Amino acid sequence: MESGSWMCSMSLTKMGIRSRIPMSLTEFNSSFKYRSLKRSVGVEASANYTTIELIGTDRPGLLSEIFAVLTNQQCNIVASEMWTHNMRIASVVLVTDISTGLPIYDTNRLEKIKQLLSYVLKGSTDISFNSTHVERRLHQIMYANHDYERGGEETCTLRGHVEVTVENCNDKGYITVNAKCNDRPKLLFDTVCTLTDMHYMIFHATVIAEGPEAYMEFYVRHIDGVRIISEGERQRIVHSLEDAIRRRSPEGIRLELCCEDRVGLLAEVTRIFRENGLSVTQAEVTTRESKAFNTFYVVDASGEQVRPETIEEVRNVIGQTILHVKDELVECSSSQARFSLGNLFKSRSEKFLYNLGLIRSS
Repeated sequence: MESGSWMCSMSLTKMGIRSRIPMSLTEFNSSFKYRSLKRSVGVEASANYTTIELIGTDRPGLLSEIFAVLTNQQCNIVASEMWTHNMRIASVVLVTDISTGLPIYDTNRLEKIKQLLSYVLKGSTDISFNSTHVERRLHQIMYANHDYERGGEETCTLRGHVEVTVENCNDKGYITVNAKCNDRPKLLFDTVCTLTDMHYMIFHATVIAEGPEAYMEFYVRHIDGVRIISEGERQRIVHSLEDAIRRRSPEGIRLELCCEDRVGLLAEVTRIFRENGLSVTQAEVTTRESKAFNTFYVVDASGEQVRPETIEEVRNVIGQTILHVKDELVECSSSQARFSLGNLFKSRSEKFLYNLGLIRSS
């Protein structure tokens, strides 16, 4: 976008925003580096924490298993963000050592953590020594894992109507990309990052947000100079942008947990979710000073709406004053798009944790 022009139907009414944009863009650009993304678990240490990247096949109880392993390995979860889409899960988890509060540098210990998490995810492992913006990294992880690919049956979740068209604009020497969808925060970020990660440069763009809908038009070229694309590449762009727009759109009932932070909190909370048949479709975990601010979107193990009685049972166990239902059901995927054998996966999850010695036999 260094050689592009932007037309946006928005006004920056807060003057402080204008001064922060160039600084944010500079930091964002300097943090990004292309690298190999085909992995299931990546571990890296920075000055403040150790970053763990996860990618795998989604199933009920998986987040509970991940947090249980980390707690068992004496890891304090400082922050985490998790998305699910098209039967896949991607997560970035920031941890420190429980005893020291510092990043984990012991290579043997990191290797053990990787092995356990890889066993949970049923995949291979890798180590990364670069970092980037967490939300952009989640997009990259999902894209590298080909979550945009469709199988024999349509697996795309019903997370709002999205229309994407891609055309060769021969007379102008560009490829035109148009998208129409429900407007939401960070929509432009998700779209532009995906085009950039697909190695397309944006030269001109128009963004219009009117009422509940947003319209985006981009004039792009591939970094290798190609201005005419094949039908296969056109479909790849369409599916990739559709999924980039849908990934952040949550499914299920939104639950917010606010309380004093403590070691093992997330492992305990997600265990209670799992034992009550709740599956987490999206999660954001943050810690500010001594307070934990966590948001979860949950459905039942079959991907359907959770019964109000189940939510109340969970709140009674965790605490009515610290776990709140913030809004009504956000549209769920079709029952065909998720597992329907909730009890089977619940038993598998408990069997795995029992084998690790993290729960007792009943």
